[in-house]
Amino acid sequence: MPYICKKESVVKLKHLFLLTFLILLVDQAVKIYIKTHFYMGEERLIVNWIPWMRLHFVENEGMAYGWKLGGGWGKIALTLFRLVAVVMGTFYIKSVVEKKYHPGYLVCVTFIYAGAIGNLIDSMFYGMVFEFSDVYRQNLAYGIWQEGFQLGYEGFLHGRVVDMLYFPIIENAHYPSWFPIWGGQSFEFFRPVFNIADAAISGGVIAILIFQKKFFALEDVQAFDQNTTDQVSSEQP
Repeated sequence: MPYICKKESVVKLKHLFLLTFLILLVDQAVKIYIKTHFYMGEERLIVNWIPWMRLHFVENEGMAYGWKLGGGWGKIALTLFRLVAVVMGTFYIKSVVEKKYHPGYLVCVTFIYAGAIGNLIDSMFYGMVFEFSDVYRQNLAYGIWQEGFQLGYEGFLHGRVVDMLYFPIIENAHYPSWFPIWGGQSFEFFRPVFNIADAAISGGVIAILIFQKKFFALEDVQAFDQNTTDQVSSEQP
């Protein structure tokens, strides 16, 4: 059950859409820079004196951690699923704003929503406007307007999500030989390569889990309901 503000929430729908726009702006700016300046698999340090903070360019055809559905139809299904999720998310955000949910919860949901849109943009359009990023070609399709999206590496709904953030804090380590299942195998933390949109989604979900008692404070709802009941009773003749 959500927290309900007694007064009108200071968080408006326009504020959340502005936050969405800012997250998308950063996400797409970084992706376009990586796509047009890195070749596939290229890796650079973000900060020279922090060896585990890296930019490592990969493209993801599927979901998080490289999971994907097979074939072209699987890719279309995944992109359409993302599209439906974003459309539903738009109505959901509008609903929770109108119901005056906790401002922190609204911000977390907006981060998840913006991250979903960011990866949806890649899936829908990147295959049309970008060439394949090998070491020789890594440019935005320069003839996009003249040749009607004919220079991309794939068609509509077949784009690959651009990932670049790579933070292997622990690498070249091994599990002890006695460790169950993975004994003796190599170990790396943190292995996944992700992007700003992924970080927004994960951050939003983690924050909701951590602060759920604050966002979904049942006692606040009960107190609010009781005050409302008392007020209605006092106003009756």
